[in-house]
Amino acid sequence: QVQLVESGGGLVQAGGSLRLSCVASGRTFSTYTMGWFRQAPGKEREFVAAISRSGNTYYADSVKGRFTISRDIAKNTVHLQMNSLKPEDTAVYFCAANRYGSSWYSKFGYDSWGQGTQVTVSS
Repeated sequence: QVQLVESGGGLVQAGGSLRLSCVASGRTFSTYTMGWFRQAPGKEREFVAAISRSGNTYYADSVKGRFTISRDIAKNTVHLQMNSLKPEDTAVYFCAANRYGSSWYSKFGYDSWGQGTQVTVSS
């Protein structure tokens, strides 16, 4: 497993931007598929975006065109750039690591999770 620490959450007005970061420990970071999930109060944790070991990216329909996931192998870091934020994007955002790369869209495919960072978008 890898240890993950997120940062970058906060309060922003609708239409604004935030950039989340996730730093991973461990020498095998580059072999993992990395994902971002979010969970709003009273709702299930849902897939937001993922990036494979080869750099392929995947997005939930609700964020496509607004969010961008990227990774910096040298710094063991994954970023989520969030633009044109909406109040419905308000949630705790979690970084996660998927050792095998399968089921990248499902929370059950991930073996390591960060503690989460709060994102609040005001209208």
